[in-house]
Amino acid sequence: RGVYYGANASEASQTRGDDVYIAGAANSAGQAALNLSRHAKRVVLVVRAATLGGTMSRYLADRITSVPNIEVRYRSEVVAGRGDGHLEALTLVDRDSGVAEEVPSCWLFVFIGASPRTEWLGPDVARDDQGFVVTGQDLLGPAYAGRWPLRRAPFALETTVPGVFAAGDVRLDSMKRVASAVGEGAMSIYLVHRYLATV
Repeated sequence: RGVYYGANASEASQTRGDDVYIAGAANSAGQAALNLSRHAKRVVLVVRAATLGGTMSRYLADRITSVPNIEVRYRSEVVAGRGDGHLEALTLVDRDSGVAEEVPSCWLFVFIGASPRTEWLGPDVARDDQGFVVTGQDLLGPAYAGRWPLRRAPFALETTVPGVFAAGDVRLDSMKRVASAVGEGAMSIYLVHRYLATV
């Protein structure tokens, strides 16, 4: 408890008077920082890079640096958290010096993106250069010509291996949101039944 992978209105209002930490530096982290800063005493954006410019829109970075209760800790990362039943403290490390610091906080919002971790699928499942699985109609595009082995078109979440489906963050061009991943997972069950009807 105390670690979140999204920041909605109910969590934001509960942070009133607290120090809140956000791991991440893309637009979603920036938007969360602005939203949480309206309630929290202090919002600390923990950023691995030396600037926000490479990962966040300029207008958003400018807004963040102008809000007095948002602090940006550059070249830092969250490496540990501790607590008894709920988050009580975080360990932050300066990436340049290696110095670790424990800070009290019962709020950590994580917006660090997704690494697909799809290597285990082997070479038969088509993936892009970053490892995201190609599915459905994308398999019929010129970049993956000849990879789809059947005469019928692939089902929406089907990979280059008929009957193998990908859902959520591992899928190329997915929304990278929990709700959409859950929906795609449910949709995959339906598509598995459709596939089984063809064999």
